[in-house]
Amino acid sequence: MAPNDYHTPDLLIKGGSIYYPGADQSERGDILIKDGQIVEIGEGLSSNGTHELDATGKLISIGWMDMHVHLREPGHEHKETIESGCRAAAFGGFTAVACMPNTDPPIHTRDVVEFVRERGDDTPVDVHPIACVSQKREGEQLAEMADLKAGGAVAFSDDGSPVQDASLMRHALEYAKMLDAPIINHMEELSLNPHGQMHEGAVSTRLGLAGIPSLSEEVMIARDILLADFTGGHVHVAHISSTGAVELVRDAKRKGIPVTAEVCPHHFSLTHEEVETRSFDTHLKMHPPLRTTEDVEAIKEGLKDGTIDAICTDHAPHASFEKEVEFTAAPFGIIGLETAWGLIGRELIEPGILSIAEAIAKITTAPRRVLKLAMPEIFVGAEANLTVFDADTQWTFERSHIHSKSRNTPFIGSPMIGRAFAIYNRSQLVENDV
Repeated sequence: MAPNDYHTPDLLIKGGSIYYPGADQSERGDILIKDGQIVEIGEGLSSNGTHELDATGKLISIGWMDMHVHLREPGHEHKETIESGCRAAAFGGFTAVACMPNTDPPIHTRDVVEFVRERGDDTPVDVHPIACVSQKREGEQLAEMADLKAGGAVAFSDDGSPVQDASLMRHALEYAKMLDAPIINHMEELSLNPHGQMHEGAVSTRLGLAGIPSLSEEVMIARDILLADFTGGHVHVAHISSTGAVELVRDAKRKGIPVTAEVCPHHFSLTHEEVETRSFDTHLKMHPPLRTTEDVEAIKEGLKDGTIDAICTDHAPHASFEKEVEFTAAPFGIIGLETAWGLIGRELIEPGILSIAEAIAKITTAPRRVLKLAMPEIFVGAEANLTVFDADTQWTFERSHIHSKSRNTPFIGSPMIGRAFAIYNRSQLVENDV
């Protein structure tokens, strides 16, 4: 995806149904774009020679955002680059991503923040760096948070390395409050699961694998909720996965504590039993781990009642040689940008847990609200930032659908419902070619 590969400043999106932000229903309408800006909305618009995208039978919303991805650059370009990660995002329907700081070097100084932003400027996808809470993600000294924010960081996290020191977390929340930015913590008390490989339960016992108990997630969330209440700083719970975690966030929100949460599709689509039935498939190893059927149901209820604000992917690319090892030696994580909407459709929309409008909100307005980002809009005069999709196409995810540099996913051969067909952002049109 080189610069200007998809340069399409003028475009007519014809025959679609528009979901305006906050609306419960779609409205039929064509969208005419000139120089990247919406100049007319209505039915029966004429292209007058402008490039036309046929959206008949499809839906249009503001561009989707994934607020938790790993783009691996700098330092781990054999797994993913900013360019390849944005290519995967675009083909998955996302016009924006927020990328985690566990790179090499980490995103802990302003120059790295600016490097990531500049690399993202060459793509049709807005790239928002999330910077470190602590220097080098070592959990000992706070990073220069104000300087990082001035350089373009939208939040702070030592993702993958939980902020274990409560005093450091307290001070981080105090600074983040002044900077009007959230702290995104990987919620895990490491002393409760040394060497854990999968969810602690009957399956891990049968398989002889060290377990990661739900308690390790819940203890850290409880601590951070108390710190958020004390400091007034905004804590965001990354990739929530357990029943107890959902209950803690729900209770904190009722009390008015500044806490938000996100969940990944794999945590409402799969359970720990898959590790056994699929014979230690390392593509089922993620962090936090796949948990129980009861946890999956609690997550779906948390999405339905608004306890869980956003859906993200925790897109975590790993090279094939890294995953093609025994389960205990494999790294945690899977890719997720290309399968997100198909799983949302299959697991949430088709069963009636979320409406289409509610599902769209979880990947458009909610993540941008958490990160305090400007909201795209659909009106004459607005910069066009759009996703074209549907919520009913039934299809099977195959290797040919992967645009990431890595292939580590448990969903190859899995049925999906709903597809992204195109995005338009930064005067660039990317159509899904598979």
